[in-house]
Amino acid sequence: MSLKTRLMDDVKAAMKGGDKERLQTLRLITSAIKQVEIDTRSEGERLELDDAQVLSVLEKMLKQRRDSIQQFEAAARQDLADKEKSEVVVIEAYMPQRLSEAEVDDLVRATIAETGARGQGHGQGDGRDEGQGRRPRRHDRGQRAGEGLAGLRAVLVGVGVG
Repeated sequence: MSLKTRLMDDVKAAMKGGDKERLQTLRLITSAIKQVEIDTRSEGERLELDDAQVLSVLEKMLKQRRDSIQQFEAAARQDLADKEKSEVVVIEAYMPQRLSEAEVDDLVRATIAETGARGQGHGQGDGRDEGQGRRPRRHDRGQRAGEGLAGLRAVLVGVGVG
């Protein structure tokens, strides 16, 4: 089942269940998706977003909500910050899980082995393809790549290669 189909099914379930806050957030999500579809269509040809594009819309919405939360809290508007936080919870339910530290380490090791990376930045890669859409944070990727390269250097120096 595609992510868009799952969202539409959840809208129907929220309508039947009477969950007004969740329904409002789901409608915001579907509205944002439809807006992107309308903005990107050409010559009357309707474009259907795939899961990766829907995730991109959701990521943008999460970023907007998080920025709003910071601004509302700085302005002492906790009521509005709480509303945004509840929307973040609903949106995050549709995001893929973040990769664990062990999974990030495995991806970095595989990338280093595959590319033969020797310097910082060479082994960072995107991590998105190998993680099936589940992405590590950029900081984790860069840090793990640096640690992996440092460990690789230590091993190579220990055996007299480096």
